[in-house]
Amino acid sequence: MELARMQHFEDLAHEYGAPLYIYDSSIIQKQYTRLFKAFSSVKDVKLNYACKANTNINVIKFIRKLGSGLDAVSIQEIEIGLKAGFSPQEIIFTPSGVNFNEIREATKLGVKIHIDNFPFLRKFAQEFKNYPIGIRINPHIKAGGNENISTGHVNSKFGISIEQVQDIIKLTQEVSLHIEGFHIHTGSDILDIDVFLQGAKVLFAIADKFPNLTYLDFGSGFKVPYKPDDKQTNIEKLGEKLSDLFNQFIEKYGKPLRLIFEPGKFLVSQCGFFVAEVNVVKDTPYRSFAFINSGFNHLIRPMFYHAYHNITNISNPAGKEQIYDVVGYICETDTFASNRKISEIRMGDLLCLENAGAYCFSMSSNYNSRLLPAEVLLLNGKAHLIRRRENLEDLLSTTIDISI
Repeated sequence: MELARMQHFEDLAHEYGAPLYIYDSSIIQKQYTRLFKAFSSVKDVKLNYACKANTNINVIKFIRKLGSGLDAVSIQEIEIGLKAGFSPQEIIFTPSGVNFNEIREATKLGVKIHIDNFPFLRKFAQEFKNYPIGIRINPHIKAGGNENISTGHVNSKFGISIEQVQDIIKLTQEVSLHIEGFHIHTGSDILDIDVFLQGAKVLFAIADKFPNLTYLDFGSGFKVPYKPDDKQTNIEKLGEKLSDLFNQFIEKYGKPLRLIFEPGKFLVSQCGFFVAEVNVVKDTPYRSFAFINSGFNHLIRPMFYHAYHNITNISNPAGKEQIYDVVGYICETDTFASNRKISEIRMGDLLCLENAGAYCFSMSSNYNSRLLPAEVLLLNGKAHLIRRRENLEDLLSTTIDISI
């Protein structure tokens, strides 16, 4: 991290308090442009931001301005998307195992819908005969950087099995189903582009059996770098190969189809930085622990996914490197990094965790009755507060104090 950025983040932490989430919109724009350009040889491409990665309405509004649609997995994400300015037809709702009332509500709002089970397909056909839908397919492809983020394998809860495609065809002969597209998503942090090409062949084989489609949705799962010189999905090479396959298929299919991707982490992971203050450095005969004023209540990925976040001491970047465990203040083990080389850490220093834009604040909680931090968005280099720090009144606002 360059010195100017470190100084800027240190100033922001002093202004807004630490811990603090900081998002750089220029990085989001760079990632969006890169992905869109990689598939420029396809006539109709649409990127739908997977907003579960980061649901701050200002982040969503910025991505909408870039030309993106929205991928939502809950009725609340749909409602946030509508408030952010998306039209209903720009939103695709891809839930998993929700109550059918959410599906009903989504139809009232007029958004596109993906369904991934037969009971709901049949029920949907009975209640909404002329409403077009998409179907999520489980391609039986095991991929992803972690078991918890592998979603397309044979034992996954997501999607209708590829072995049941004939049952979908049979169902369309029994009930009125207006199927407009198919969707797959095999997992996250996928490095091997052959996984995506394999998924494409699965989708093409299914689409061949349904002559009236308007789109194919390939989900996402592109790997981003987490450390210097880390490997990442070769988006340019993937764009070249998958675009050729897609263009060949639509020529064979005989009508135009839209190619959809649903990037989440790819767009916002690298834009995010989490700055926390060091409470104390505790030396033992075996370890040096740097305790920060945060925990897995604010950033759970290292504990949940064993995810790596590069950590820089922005208060003492030129200090001599030493080995630390960076840990939190929660009453369970909440280790952000083990045996990590970091410039000498002192009480009161500010540490910055990178790749904090995706699945960080959006997965935070009030565990241990801790308050959620503020969020700041950098637009053209200028900082804008987009979520204030919580206070105790916020924490108690939904509770009802009864006489006991």
